[in-house]
Amino acid sequence: MTAAAMQARPPQTPRQSADQVREILIVDDHPLMCDALALTLKISFGLKNVRTARSLGAALEGIRAQGAPDAVILDLNLPDARGAEGIVTLRRQLPDVPITMISADLDSAMISAAMAAGAQGYISKSLSREALVDSLRRMWEGEHVTPEGWAPDQADAEDEAKAELARRFATLTPQQMKILRLICQGKANKEISYDLSIAEATVKTHITAIMSKINARRRTQAVLLANTVRLFEAG
Repeated sequence: MTAAAMQARPPQTPRQSADQVREILIVDDHPLMCDALALTLKISFGLKNVRTARSLGAALEGIRAQGAPDAVILDLNLPDARGAEGIVTLRRQLPDVPITMISADLDSAMISAAMAAGAQGYISKSLSREALVDSLRRMWEGEHVTPEGWAPDQADAEDEAKAELARRFATLTPQQMKILRLICQGKANKEISYDLSIAEATVKTHITAIMSKINARRRTQAVLLANTVRLFEAG
């Protein structure tokens, strides 16, 4: 994918200028990709501090220990998070930090889900260094950058509905997110209790809270809503 294969949504009021982005967090479980991206950012933006994490859990631990970064670059598929879950979880922790989703998967529905969940942009891992740097700079200036061919203007109403749903999922606690993931895998309460080493009554209490937060009446509806925003899978 070349630089020409990118398009920008209308600029928003910039959160900050690209020059003010001094500390980046890269969340990617592929060591070579992570190291290459970190080196590219250090050289291209003159950064001295590029933090890395190999999983969503490690990223959250790093944020708690070291504070919020100025920007995040997040892999779509991680050992402990697939699909939009990473965006939803990080957006809860970092409401004002631009988060860029990076992936080889350019499925239109997945791009829509990531953008609705609060991504500042969605870029391909196959971009050239020049296109990558340009895309990140534009995002850090406030633009939404997505692959060419993805047409947000044709799905504004649907995307807004997904964004509202993603905001509801973002209210779930980490334990509730784990339980919802297991529900989506078809696990019964007893199995969830065993997997998480908690009492079955505690599982039921969490499920009641989950249903209330996402406005679902049945487990099947909860699964459908999670699938709507591609919460736990990449498609």
